[in-house]
Amino acid sequence: MELRQLRYVVAVAETRNFTRAAARCFVAQSALSRQIGNLEREVGAKLFARTSRRVELTPAGEAFLVGARQCLEAAERAVADAAAAVGDVRGRLAIGTIPTVVAVDIAEVLQRFRERHPQVRVGLHVGASDVMTAEVAAGDLDVAFLGLPAGHEPQGVEALELAREPLVAVVSPTHELADHDQVTLHQLAESPFVDFPAGSPGRVQSDQAFEAAELERDVAYEMMSVELMTRIVGRGLAVALLPAAIGRAAPTVRALPLTDGPSRVEYLAWSRFNPTPATRAFLAAFQP
Repeated sequence: MELRQLRYVVAVAETRNFTRAAARCFVAQSALSRQIGNLEREVGAKLFARTSRRVELTPAGEAFLVGARQCLEAAERAVADAAAAVGDVRGRLAIGTIPTVVAVDIAEVLQRFRERHPQVRVGLHVGASDVMTAEVAAGDLDVAFLGLPAGHEPQGVEALELAREPLVAVVSPTHELADHDQVTLHQLAESPFVDFPAGSPGRVQSDQAFEAAELERDVAYEMMSVELMTRIVGRGLAVALLPAAIGRAAPTVRALPLTDGPSRVEYLAWSRFNPTPATRAFLAAFQP
């Protein structure tokens, strides 16, 4: 059994097509098919059910795929560890980030990291803090930039606090509060809101603030896209609570200080268990 055969199996499983899998692996389709056939004979079971139009994993293939991926990941980690031992950082780095991160300039961070470690392949994923915390703990993400309500620290992972700031009210220029120097939650509660999906950390901080003030509000729109949020606010359809830097950067809205608004804390999180050389190199940029 060879690593290339495992790569071929993974490629076919992911593309569900021998031609596309061969193109991904930069090999002739006939050679890929032959190697998979050799592997099936060695394993003693068919890994794929295939016709001229359809390719699917068999039950044996499903079971084999799990181990194949683990073997390829272990081989890649072995190469990265050996390279790191002589000062050459390589491998993969999976980064997660919330859509509202303002403590760092993600593009600038990625640029600096690439300049220092050009052989590391970086993947960037945007998501919710609670989901990404679990993914970091499970090893699916190497690091993640999170945003949590004040008093809520990431659980099950290592974390470095990057910034702490109050949220601001974001309204359209034509809103009745637009010319105020500052506003209260009570004043905002008169308007419909656009916010993050219910239950997400980005939403929890706002919900808790209104509950503490014993106020009800109407969340008319729910979404993860901050850019779409500010567009909805700019059209006068709703108001929002967002980090000050985001509210002030959007040209079509007004950002107003809140006298009794919630605060958010941004963290950089990573796994406690056996970080890769690429992860350690990335974290080094944030150490004092």
